[in-house]
Amino acid sequence: MKALALVLAALLAAPAAAQAPSPSQGATAPSRAASLPDFTALVKKQGPTVVNVITTRAGSPAGPAGLSPEDPFYEFFRRFMPEMPEGGPPGQGDGPGGQGVGSGFIISADGYILTNAHVVAGSSEVTVRMADAKREFKAKVVGADERTDIALLKVEQNNLPVAKLGKSSTLEPGQWVAAIGSPFGFANTITAGIVSATERALPAETYLPFIQTDVAVNPGNSGGPLLNLDGEVVGINSMIYSRTGGYMGVSFAIPIEEALDVSKQLREHGKVTRGRLGIGIQPVTKELAQSFKLDSTHGVVVVQVEPGSPAEKAGLQVGDVILAYNGKTIEEGNMLPRLVGGTKPGEQAKLEVWRKGERRTLAATIGEMPSAREKSAAAKPPAQGTKSRLGLAVRELEPEERKKLGVDYGVVVVDVAQGAAARTPIRRGDVIVAVNQTRFKSIEEFSKLIEAQKKGDTVALLVRRGEGAIYVPIEVG
Repeated sequence: MKALALVLAALLAAPAAAQAPSPSQGATAPSRAASLPDFTALVKKQGPTVVNVITTRAGSPAGPAGLSPEDPFYEFFRRFMPEMPEGGPPGQGDGPGGQGVGSGFIISADGYILTNAHVVAGSSEVTVRMADAKREFKAKVVGADERTDIALLKVEQNNLPVAKLGKSSTLEPGQWVAAIGSPFGFANTITAGIVSATERALPAETYLPFIQTDVAVNPGNSGGPLLNLDGEVVGINSMIYSRTGGYMGVSFAIPIEEALDVSKQLREHGKVTRGRLGIGIQPVTKELAQSFKLDSTHGVVVVQVEPGSPAEKAGLQVGDVILAYNGKTIEEGNMLPRLVGGTKPGEQAKLEVWRKGERRTLAATIGEMPSAREKSAAAKPPAQGTKSRLGLAVRELEPEERKKLGVDYGVVVVDVAQGAAARTPIRRGDVIVAVNQTRFKSIEEFSKLIEAQKKGDTVALLVRRGEGAIYVPIEVG
């Protein structure tokens, strides 16, 4: 009987045991609801610190997306949606009375607010609307920095809710983040996603390492905060990449540390001061590394040295490869402008340089970055020239052309034949001023430098086009 009782007890317990999850199942298979973050508390706590920035400007001719050049949306589309066709999507034009809409967030209880420079660009009046939609304040633009797209506003109020600030340096790809802003004017809208990448370098932006996310960001979100799960601001939503004018899964934010540094300078001086060397650079590619006999692609190649600049005074030459700045290895192209820009004018910097197979150290006294200036120059290509093994026909620059371009000597491309040359970006009118890291002073010297190469070797030609310069690797035929 005792044995029978044990068997019956085992049978009765079996269904319950079968239904109950094992400890290992419970540990490795949590419910989907339990694994997703809840942003409710974040919105309640940080939502009141986010404001709607409304700008008023005078009317002017329409531009991209049907907007006037003074409209904050105009700058948004022009800078961040270059592939959008002229006219843009419907329903994203000027607001009533020529108004524009953006976002911002409060960083001090006495009324300082961060937003994007393109949100307030060209505005004649700026109004800040609080998240409760009941209070509006006139705002003063303390200062704006176009290079980093940061603007600092001030309203004459006290005891305002202040955003909690964090550190973007702690972010890692895959972490949850959220954006609060006013997309298309819908105030206090929250969207969420994950960090896609950190320290993302963008082609047209040399001073910022962007945070890339898949958080939905649209016109009107510009200037609003990017927050981590602790409700801390880690970035300012600034850009999207789009072929349509709307969100397509890629958005970019300015790291909060960079924004705070800029805002501090704007508050204290009304402008941002950056260091300057006075050079033009390009990244070291595999082909250029081979041409310069480098064992890695670290560093940047100097393609221009401005006359009278700190770089020229330090002895820096075109063709030099800058490998390190103040002991920091230059691992990618945009790193050097950030390091130089972050150096105070007047300070000394040590440059580790690779020149014709040798390492050397140069000391430069950093200058101050001037406001942006636009210059252009071009050489006239004649109808004929001397052919070379590169598949290019070239001729000497006339003295007047050399003076106009600001070069001692060079040869201008008059024809690009088939072959390796045709597969490069070199075109008629370009001016070649150096072969690898060697300048030449006659068309004969240029020819000798090319003839000295073996068939199949790769040489790097320093090419000038207007005010720009770039090294172009090309195979010798």
